[in-house]
Amino acid sequence: MAEKTYTIDEVEETICQIKEVQAARVVAGNGNEIEEIHILALPGKGPKQLVRDVESALMARFGLPIDHKKVSIAQVGNGEVTKPQKARPKINSINFELSGVQAKVTVALALDGKECEGAAMGPASQTERRRLVAVATLNAIGEFIEGSYAFALEDVDLVLLGREKVAVCCVSIVTPLEEQMFSGSAIVRQSENDSVVRATLDAINRRFGFLTMQ
Repeated sequence: MAEKTYTIDEVEETICQIKEVQAARVVAGNGNEIEEIHILALPGKGPKQLVRDVESALMARFGLPIDHKKVSIAQVGNGEVTKPQKARPKINSINFELSGVQAKVTVALALDGKECEGAAMGPASQTERRRLVAVATLNAIGEFIEGSYAFALEDVDLVLLGREKVAVCCVSIVTPLEEQMFSGSAIVRQSENDSVVRATLDAINRRFGFLTMQ
């Protein structure tokens, strides 16, 4: 049987569907070949059984064989096997200031009672304004992250899908080992700026639990 195609994001999401798994990070090399799988799990099962579950899940969904030596398990918690809700940043405010031909955007996000603010400045063109909103959002997210991670905005735009205007955003997360790209989207409900922030957060949210994991 031919192997199914897969993305690293899909592999991580499949692993996270295993009951005891709280977070998963996959390190891929050239050609999307999996080199390492790092898992944070609750202690409901032994590490060997978890590794077998990962092997079985990836083989069943993608026809993807995994060398058990590439899988590392870290177990934490008090033995409960219910998955906790992953906290995600919430939007506190979005401020936009014009000064001649320059614009400054400030985005404030809140998480677990902590507020972090990010700012970005640049030309006040319509296209650049969207980028400034996305970059300010990434800078705010960066304030929550305690580790060797960096964010790079690849692109952001507003597109028409059916009768709805949608903000779409593509973000790269850069670590000392790799670079992975993620996308997010949000239907324009309140304002274009609000939707760009939400699309940027949508691109990051699936990874946020792991990025803040120490």
